Amino acid sequence: MFEKINQQRRRFLSIAAMTIAATQLDRFGSANAQSSQTKPAVPSMMKSGTNTSFGSLKQIDAGVLNVGYAEAGPANGRPVILLHGWPYDIHSYVNVAPLLASAGYRVIVPYLRGYGTTRFLSSETPRNGQQSALAADVIALMDALKIEKAIIGGFDWGARTANIIAALWPDRCKALVSVSGYLIGNPEVNQMPLPPQAELQWWYQFYFATDRGRAGYEKYRRDFNKLIWKLASPQWNFDDATFDRSAASFNNPDHVAIVIHNYRWRLGLAKGEPKYDEFEKRLAAFPAIAVHTITLESDANGAPHPDPSSYAKKFSGKYSHRTIKGGIGHNLPQEAPQEFAKAVIDVDSY
Repeated sequence: MFEKINQQRRRFLSIAAMTIAATQLDRFGSANAQSSQTKPAVPSMMKSGTNTSFGSLKQIDAGVLNVGYAEAGPANGRPVILLHGWPYDIHSYVNVAPLLASAGYRVIVPYLRGYGTTRFLSSETPRNGQQSALAADVIALMDALKIEKAIIGGFDWGARTANIIAALWPDRCKALVSVSGYLIGNPEVNQMPLPPQAELQWWYQFYFATDRGRAGYEKYRRDFNKLIWKLASPQWNFDDATFDRSAASFNNPDHVAIVIHNYRWRLGLAKGEPKYDEFEKRLAAFPAIAVHTITLESDANGAPHPDPSSYAKKFSGKYSHRTIKGGIGHNLPQEAPQEFAKAVIDVDSY
């Protein structure tokens, strides 16, 4: 049903490309670093990398969280914030970040609430996974890092969060890269039944709606999430080490609570926090996104996703869509990092 993966393209890493990237990183980190007001150039060779780590992570208090995040690139570079989804983590961008850093961007990749080293500052704060709460977290992070405006990119939960920031805080979003397009949700609309084949794709959402599902996810979260990876990216031959690096982030003490609340809230089975009611009221109207946007879709995405034709009109600014081919699945940034990085650089020039 899908094209055979081109293993050579996926595994190939040019030594020359890495040398160029390293040279560029040194140059951008020097006193002669490119000004954040200068338009970055697209790296002449953008290939998939084999990075396995961001190195040392940083922590900062932001809103209700102490956020763990990776940072790459020059401190005065144009800010780019990259947001992961479920059940993934910051390693989805482990090869995107160096490409953008080598082009002069300041790249921030945070763990979402319930993942990795991100922690709630108070035990009294509700472990809330509703969509606007995650978006507010990113705004709080930008405030803490003194980032006025950033290009924001994401997939899965991260794409939805990026959509919401662009819709509710357009003055904070310079441009948007969104995998699977427009993903803003409405719990009332989500209660409407779908055709059986579509409902089947959401099996885990119904599982999470039960006490058995919560207990099962708590007990088997590693096996559960590995299954989701395989179903969502049926042609991605990731190895155990790749999965293990991300799986460590699921050991966060709030992970299960955030995931379960997120999916129950979507179905109207769990309440959100009143402080987000005004945001949700605005999001329920499915607002158009006016910031310049590139949407991406992959040709072998095994996860539920809308057809690009269904959301094109939701983007009222300069807009284009790209379908990434070659057996790419749901985790597009990690499976096709060069294409994702190119979209970020291209949308910056809109």
